[in-house]
Amino acid sequence: MPVWAILLIILVIMIAVFAFLYYYGKKMQTKQEENRAQLEAAAQNVSMLVIDKKRMKIKDADLPKIVMEQFPKRYMNAKMPIVKAKIGPRIMSLIAEEEVFDLIPVKAEIKASVSGIYILSIRNFRNAEVAPPEKKGFLAKIRKKQSELLKKDK
Repeated sequence: MPVWAILLIILVIMIAVFAFLYYYGKKMQTKQEENRAQLEAAAQNVSMLVIDKKRMKIKDADLPKIVMEQFPKRYMNAKMPIVKAKIGPRIMSLIAEEEVFDLIPVKAEIKASVSGIYILSIRNFRNAEVAPPEKKGFLAKIRKKQSELLKKDK
């Protein structure tokens, strides 16, 4: 078989894969926009006292059992931004958006837009200064991972 025929077959396969990914990406984007619109429609402004925030696995996050059952199994071990907050008399675990998670101050009262157990945005802070998160360099991230691996080995 000539080389040009093999290259032509590879080119056709690559075009088919890219076309599929384009179509699938568009479909997922419209689905995400619809879900986002539903979340925005159901959002309520809530005043809360943030107790703690960290990235942790869903199964360790102490979320309600109903939420755990509805969560896809493939995301159970993925780390999510979890915020523990006191809303009224109750202490709840909430899931924050990635952009919002870095802005949330710990041990401070905030007003946030919440839909169910999902923090969509922060409206205002009360008596809290939010320091911008420090950007870590590539080498700092590698050193941190290396030290974590060494701690696990011991």
